[in-house]
Amino acid sequence: MANVNKVLLLGRLTRDPELRYTPNGTAVCDLGIAVSRKWKSPDGSWKEDTCFVDVTVWQKQAEYCAEYLKKGREVFIEGRLTLDQWQSPEGQKRSKLKVVAQSVQFLGARPGGAAVGGGPAAGGGGAPPAEAPVEEPPVEEGPGPEPPF
Repeated sequence: MANVNKVLLLGRLTRDPELRYTPNGTAVCDLGIAVSRKWKSPDGSWKEDTCFVDVTVWQKQAEYCAEYLKKGREVFIEGRLTLDQWQSPEGQKRSKLKVVAQSVQFLGARPGGAAVGGGPAAGGGGAPPAEAPVEEPPVEEGPGPEPPF
């Protein structure tokens, strides 16, 4: 049976992007986004549920995210799920699901008020266009090998 690991998320940043570089100079940017859904309950009242997701962006796209994104900005992310595993200082095994972005699109207006996404003819802002998906480089250090499933 075929396996698919694809995630599509549309949400708002919960914090400013955090840019860092690996020892060999590869850019890595960590984002936090909130994705909400609303539904009508059987009693007729509206309910809302919010899911908070950590996202990692690599290479040139990581630098673009750090430069152009700020807390509250709306983004569309296409990527894959990955599981981080580590051991806490107390010796407990810990794990966390996160998304590794293959594509990040900046939505909404920039903090200057100009709209983004349509180019100059559509009144778009100066943010760079979404790049083609970029493969994540091998991780030099981290929580260890991926699970065998």
